[in-house]
Amino acid sequence: MPNEVNIPISMDWSRDEVVNVVHFYEAIDQAYRKGVDRDTLLTLYNQFKKIVPSKSEEKQQFKEYESQTQQSPYHVVKAARESSHLKIIKM
Repeated sequence: MPNEVNIPISMDWSRDEVVNVVHFYEAIDQAYRKGVDRDTLLTLYNQFKKIVPSKSEEKQQFKEYESQTQQSPYHVVKAARESSHLKIIKM
């Protein structure tokens, strides 16, 4: 993840929710750098969806993150969902 990334968070979230969202975005970054365990990524995404259940809010967050990093959370999650035969997801 580049040094100056502002991870999209809400002031309404608890500390644990912020930590879970940050861990999800760190896994996205890891998928682009060296690969991330598929099951771990999907678990982190499921936690993220409990915090951000709205599809439109998810799209907005993903767009904001991608504009800063050129890393697509959508494509990483899609690859993880469609690649049940892979253990590691690498973009």
